[in-house]
Amino acid sequence: MNTPLTPPSIRPPFGRYHHGVAVPSGSRFIFTSGQLGVRPDDSVPETIEEQAEICFEAIRAILAEGGMDLNDIVRLSAFVTRREDMRRYMSVRDRYVSHPPPASTLYIVSGFTRPEFLVEIEAVAARAD
Repeated sequence: MNTPLTPPSIRPPFGRYHHGVAVPSGSRFIFTSGQLGVRPDDSVPETIEEQAEICFEAIRAILAEGGMDLNDIVRLSAFVTRREDMRRYMSVRDRYVSHPPPASTLYIVSGFTRPEFLVEIEAVAARAD
C-alpha cells in the first residue's frame, strides 16, 4: 500500500495532492512519458479540459498495458501554457486521481512542440505485486 506523506510541520498542499508518497519495498514502477492532448487521428481539441482528459486517458491506457491503473499513480507532473488554465486543469486532474491523491507538481511553460498544445502530463505509478 502506498503511503501519503504530508508532514504537519510544513505548509499543507495548495491543492488536492500530497507532498510525498512512500511506496513499499519491492514495488514495481511504471514511468510514463509526457502525454499531450492529441487524439489518435492527430486532432487537438481547443480547450485545456478536453486536452487534459485525453492526457489522462492515455496515461490510463499506458498503465493498463503494464497491469496497473490510475489508482497506482504516486506522482504527477503537469505542464500548462497559460496560468489562467491552472484551475481548469486541476478540476480534470481531480476527477482522475484516486484518494489519497498522489504527489504532484504543476509547471507554467512557454509552449510545446506545436502551438495548439495547452497541457502535457507525465505520471509515475507504483504497485507492490
